[in-house]
Amino acid sequence: RLAHQCFPQTNLHLASYFFSTTSATNHHRGSNPSPPPIQVLLTESAGRGVFATRSIQPGELIHTAKPLVSHPTISSIDKGFYEVEKEADWSAFVAHCRARSLKYPFLAKRLACMVISGVTAASSLDILQPARLSAEMISQMEEELCLLRGALEGSGMKDEQLTFLNIEWYAGVLARIRINAFRIELAGNIYEDLLALAAASVESEAAVGNAVYILPSFYNHDCDPNTHIVWVENVEARLKALREIEAGQVKNCGYVTLMQAWIMMLDKISCPVGLVLSVIVLDLEREHGAFLLKFEFKAD
Repeated sequence: RLAHQCFPQTNLHLASYFFSTTSATNHHRGSNPSPPPIQVLLTESAGRGVFATRSIQPGELIHTAKPLVSHPTISSIDKGFYEVEKEADWSAFVAHCRARSLKYPFLAKRLACMVISGVTAASSLDILQPARLSAEMISQMEEELCLLRGALEGSGMKDEQLTFLNIEWYAGVLARIRINAFRIELAGNIYEDLLALAAASVESEAAVGNAVYILPSFYNHDCDPNTHIVWVENVEARLKALREIEAGQVKNCGYVTLMQAWIMMLDKISCPVGLVLSVIVLDLEREHGAFLLKFEFKAD
């Protein structure tokens, strides 16, 4: 219902950007999935929020969500998924972003290609809360926009196809991406995977990429969250309850990632002189994006 209030001109496919499945509880094979046990309402002090419509048990899958737009990290950049994206020469755009350690312009670039391809509307992110941008920030974005348009025009795009691609659109998109993008970290299979993901967190770069979701963006932040978000095999987000959530209670997420939490925990462990800390993965539950660690002190 929320999807069609915001985008009445679109079809039912748009609803998949809000959620794609609901809890597995009482979900019978062959039956149509019921809506997730949540609703988006105005909170008293934090704008829009997500509320439970019934009691939700710890560990319960609340819903999954597909990204409206996603993009890999700059270190593992791909050739694009849309023809318009594949045909353009992005070398100048990539070099500009790489030199300045920018990641969000890649999401804006892909969204522009999606709009040109007819996959989504230019206003598809308007429902999300934007960040405040200074005049200096917008001025810097103009250079990015120039490179973005130049790459598309160089691939043969006509002016009428790029009418939406102005500084108002570009700055508005980045303003929403800045405070609504999620950093994607997949659950690792083995200890080496976990080390790689942890290293990526320390370097402030995601192990996989970044994505913008609609419904998960309405979850408010809390340092003691009752809901968390995990990625198992792809960018489809899985939101699960950390503890019991009563009907009518607002749901919130902690935006510190799993690997960042691990790093902060390791940083607080003091190691005796002459010993080294060994971390052993005892069990990994991919379904919940969780793992069990064993800490041992051994002679150096």
